[in-house]
Amino acid sequence: MSAWQPLAGELPPEVRHFVEQLRQLKDGTGLSLVALGARTAYSKSSWQRYLNATQPPPRQAVLALCRVAGVGKEEAERFGVRWELAVRAWPKPVTVPGRAEDTGAAASPADPARETGGAGGAGRAGGAGETGEACRGHEEYEDDPTLPWWDAPPERPRPPSRRLLVVAVSLAAVLVLAAVVGALALG
Repeated sequence: MSAWQPLAGELPPEVRHFVEQLRQLKDGTGLSLVALGARTAYSKSSWQRYLNATQPPPRQAVLALCRVAGVGKEEAERFGVRWELAVRAWPKPVTVPGRAEDTGAAASPADPARETGGAGGAGRAGGAGETGEACRGHEEYEDDPTLPWWDAPPERPRPPSRRLLVVAVSLAAVLVLAAVVGALALG
C-alpha cells in the first residue's frame, strides 16, 4: 500500500525485521499514518519515525497498532518479543560533541536525546543476558507515556468516607438531644 523509504543498510537484523513486520501490520490496516495516529495515542510524525526506523517505538505504540490491526493476543505477544529484541539491538544515535552525554554529566530530564533513548539508550537497557531489568530499562523510549482513555485501567473505587459517618452520627445525636429536650419541656 505504502511506498516505504528503504531502511538504512547498517540496521541490525533484529531492528530491520521488526520494522518490516510493523510496516506490514500497518499496511494491513489500510489506514494512513494520520488515521493511525487518530486511532492511537501517537501522532503521524511519531509513526513516521517508528516505521522508518529513526526511533524505536514505545511498547504501548506497538500494542496499540496490534489492537487497531485486530491482531490476536498470541500474535501481539510475539510482537512484544520482537519489540524487546529490536530495542536491545537498536543502534545508538550519533552524539554531538560538547553535549552533556559526551562530558560525562548527567543529561537533564528535558533533554530530548534522553527522552527518545539517545546517547546510548539501547546500551543502558542491558545486554542479551539480562531478564527483568531489560524491560524496565526500555521505559526511557516512551515518547508519549499517556494511554488513550480506552486503554487506561479503570479507576479503583474510593473507600467510603468517614466524614459521612461522622455527619450521620452527629445528626442522630442532635435529633436524640432535641427529642429529650422536647420531652422534658412538655413533661
